[in-house]
Amino acid sequence: MHPSLPRTAAASSARPLALRGARGTVLLQLKQAHRLTAKELASKLGVSLNAVRHQLKQLEAEALVEYERQHRGVGAPTFAYRLSPAGQSLFPRRYESTLTELLDYVVRREGRAAAVAVLESRYHALTSRIQEELAGATPSERMAAVAQLLSDDGYMAEGTASASSGTLIEHNCAIQAVAERFPEICAAEARFLAAALGAEVDRREHILSGCSACEYRVRFSAADEAAGSAHKPNADAQESA
Repeated sequence: MHPSLPRTAAASSARPLALRGARGTVLLQLKQAHRLTAKELASKLGVSLNAVRHQLKQLEAEALVEYERQHRGVGAPTFAYRLSPAGQSLFPRRYESTLTELLDYVVRREGRAAAVAVLESRYHALTSRIQEELAGATPSERMAAVAQLLSDDGYMAEGTASASSGTLIEHNCAIQAVAERFPEICAAEARFLAAALGAEVDRREHILSGCSACEYRVRFSAADEAAGSAHKPNADAQESA
């Protein structure tokens, strides 16, 4: 009998729908890391290689994962596993069907431009709310708040930030089918992130372009960087004290 794989801290809200336990944990790791070998999975989860291989074999039989051969130096190729399209579909697509029906109705009645305006209006409301909540917050605090907001909506977001720059990654698109029909929503999201973070935002990877995640590079203002430097302890002053 193979030992059960442990639950991860992120599993409570991001675990794939209708698939709990060990297999759900493996899928969650692949969703976050995008490609992992069996050995890498075993190391991340702290279990035996045989336990991971057992789960991967089951997931492959269910067409939820697939693999590719990778050559990493001399020797036999390794097998890197990733989610299949069926595996990707298990992750939250919050409000997607309801929103699609609503937008179809708006398009029929008022045209595509009106449907896009509906999508953008939510980001306008979010921007006003979060800018008020984060007034006076540091770049790191703003990044954490925005990542949490996105994660609560099913985007599996994580962000890191210093006083001058940061990275925000969305491992899941909660409304991918909507975004495929209305790519304007992606531009609206980028504008929202720039306003909420008070920073320049540059999308480097995009799920709609075939990437496994949406990744944004963030550059905070010179004022934020100066404020961060001002809060750092002065080493010379400490040494003379």
